[in-house]
Amino acid sequence: MRVKRMPLGDIVVLSDDPRVNGHRPSVDVLFRSVAQEFGSQALALIMTGMGDDGADAMGAVKAAGGMTIAQSEDSCVVFGMPKAAIDKGHAVRVVALDALANTLQVQCGNHERMSAARM
Repeated sequence: MRVKRMPLGDIVVLSDDPRVNGHRPSVDVLFRSVAQEFGSQALALIMTGMGDDGADAMGAVKAAGGMTIAQSEDSCVVFGMPKAAIDKGHAVRVVALDALANTLQVQCGNHERMSAARM
């Protein structure tokens, strides 16, 4: 699964490409496409899950200037994926599950205000 910016709107592209890290869809593939297509406007959120899928590509979002958020250990059922992103230094913020909705609203609201100010 990838995202793609198109003239008439952004889309999700599904494919049957080979598995990445044993997964299809792979969070690494998704986050790399987010970084490529959205750059500094990207936001990557990694939540509870087993393994480390998404951790490396979260670094691509961060390197592109995007915001990266991992779910906190105390609010995860399985801390594998968020822990991998945090340990690699790719999570700019670590947020508890009950604060994620507000965090995303603030982050997306800031982006909308910044975009409006540029016009």
